[in-house]
Amino acid sequence: MFTKAAVLTALTAATFAVAAPAQAETAVTTALPTANMESVLKAAQIDPRRADDTLTPGAHDSVLLVEQALQAKGLLASQYVDGYFGSSTIEAYAKYQKSLGYTGLDASGLPGKTSLEKLGEGRYTVTNPISAGSQVTYHSKTLNTRTKAMLVAAEGIYGSQVTLTQGSYNPGGVDASAGTHDGGGAMDISVSGISSANRTKLLTALRKVGFAAWLRTPPSFEYHIHAMAISDPDLSPGAQNQTGDYYLGMNGLAHRDPDDGPQVTKVTWEEYQRG
Repeated sequence: MFTKAAVLTALTAATFAVAAPAQAETAVTTALPTANMESVLKAAQIDPRRADDTLTPGAHDSVLLVEQALQAKGLLASQYVDGYFGSSTIEAYAKYQKSLGYTGLDASGLPGKTSLEKLGEGRYTVTNPISAGSQVTYHSKTLNTRTKAMLVAAEGIYGSQVTLTQGSYNPGGVDASAGTHDGGGAMDISVSGISSANRTKLLTALRKVGFAAWLRTPPSFEYHIHAMAISDPDLSPGAQNQTGDYYLGMNGLAHRDPDDGPQVTKVTWEEYQRG
């Protein structure tokens, strides 16, 4: 027979066994912050062209993550870790790209998806990635798939197809282009036989879908439209400067005169697609 003490002891033990939670190991996962590639690319084009240290709207937090990662690798001094993707950050990012074995336009300091993700390993994850895509032929000229999609959309708005006189990835092409066609996102469009009103209509269509586009005129140029796909990760340094100047209200030329094209809300291709 069980004694009263033995029964009480057994009941107490059973109570604790039921009440005590199982001691299981719980994995603690800390989510990494996110760096928005769209914001980083936009800042990398605009900030180096500014006359002051005004931040590109919405880019500060993402740029800061990139700069902190560059600083951790000894590539960027602490005074430049400020959320402003200026020339010092461009230079530091170019050094990082070279450390990965990139050369030429792939080490221009303009972040690409692969290098941005690799830099962020263990520090941040990349959201809103942008890819130039593969090189394709459209209207007998070389573009990338992103630029082609943009042009097709602009032609739809304009209501007619265009004639290209120069495409992208054309190093050493037309001298007057000053290297802007060396990389991706670049094209020149013939305006021969197009009325002044329709030239403006075409420029407006191009700008609406995310091109920095201007009408180039004599005596410096033959009549044509020069267009750069904003935030194309394959932009040449000259093209990066032009897209940055477009955002800052300039004409994309060396003297940086005021923009003389139709005024539209400035957007990237990705922003246009989202409406």
